[in-house]
Amino acid sequence: MSLFIPKFDESVVVREAEAEVVGRAPATVRLLADSSSTGGALSTQRVTLTAGADGAAPHWHDNSAEMFFLLDGAAEVLSGDEVLTAGPGDLVVVPPGKPHAFAAVPGADADLLIVLTPGVERFEYFRHLQRIALGEATRESLLEVQELYDNHFLRSTAWDARRGGATPAETV
Repeated sequence: MSLFIPKFDESVVVREAEAEVVGRAPATVRLLADSSSTGGALSTQRVTLTAGADGAAPHWHDNSAEMFFLLDGAAEVLSGDEVLTAGPGDLVVVPPGKPHAFAAVPGADADLLIVLTPGVERFEYFRHLQRIALGEATRESLLEVQELYDNHFLRSTAWDARRGGATPAETV
């Protein structure tokens, strides 16, 4: 096992009023800190989902673990072949290579703090999702940037059974 030591000199402080926001209800993402600002230590965002909204389709990361901390509400989190239900204060950490996804529980809202470590430049990924929502890019274009953002889509029988079977490029 190798030890990764991030390289940055100053504390990273992001005020809520200064965070870039992409998307809008039912799925809003606040971009908090990207890998470049944390010396590669982590990437983090806050995702707010309303009325049972989907967050991310099933995918995996080759090089990063992903942490989901539920600030408020109720969320479903796919971890491998298991769909977990999380409530306020619950934490789920998915290791590299393990399929995962997340969404608000049907009919509920969910407010999640999400951290990838080590960090990956993710802000541009979320901006890409915004361009898709605005009709400036196609959903299929996500498949073209999977390697760039270490975000690899797959089908999940467990997630399809729970959430209704969207294809990888239909949910992000």
